[in-house]
Amino acid sequence: MSQALARLVLAPLTRLVYRPVVVGRENVPKRGPVIIASNHLAAIDSAVIPLLAPRPVAFLAKAEYFTGTGVKGRLTKLFFSSMGSIPVERGTHRSAQASLDAGLEVLKEGGAFGIYPEGTRSRDGRLYKGRTGVAWLALASGAQVVPVALSGTERIQPVGKLLPRIRRVTVRFGEPLDFSDYIGKTPAGPVRRAITDEIMDAIHALSAQPRADVYNEPPKE
Repeated sequence: MSQALARLVLAPLTRLVYRPVVVGRENVPKRGPVIIASNHLAAIDSAVIPLLAPRPVAFLAKAEYFTGTGVKGRLTKLFFSSMGSIPVERGTHRSAQASLDAGLEVLKEGGAFGIYPEGTRSRDGRLYKGRTGVAWLALASGAQVVPVALSGTERIQPVGKLLPRIRRVTVRFGEPLDFSDYIGKTPAGPVRRAITDEIMDAIHALSAQPRADVYNEPPKE
């Protein structure tokens, strides 16, 4: 199933069942490359945004979601494929750069690419410090960045729960941020940090989450 077909079928169903509040859809450019930079509260976020955005949005997904066996494995692969998800290996510096390269390819083709600057979902509701990969993408592609704030998705799929619950969610799309003036400026590290902080400030203005001035580290296995 293509993402276009999935959006055609699932988007109206999502609105009917969950009655989401969507604010600022007009802020997402209809054409051309754009980075959708969102806070991250639940695994289901990567389905909520593509279904409620005004255009298809590609997110990264763990490669194992595409390699499972049996009925569950096939359904999981079908779901993530229909959402336009891009399979990637994770866990190393090399895989992190490969993830960014995959996102850059989407942007080079004029698509919309979704990214969570926090890196992993917040388990306590706070908004964590952003990692600078989002700035690298913005500078490498020249794409605008649309900040996004989700709220309520953590109640649809709490940590440890497989099946989603019916809870109302809110999605706020902020005004696009243009960082083209930063392209070519040095030193690169501080420039990427400044861009990332501006993006996180914009997400915070939309979400009003308490802020944590530290990186969000994934729980140890």
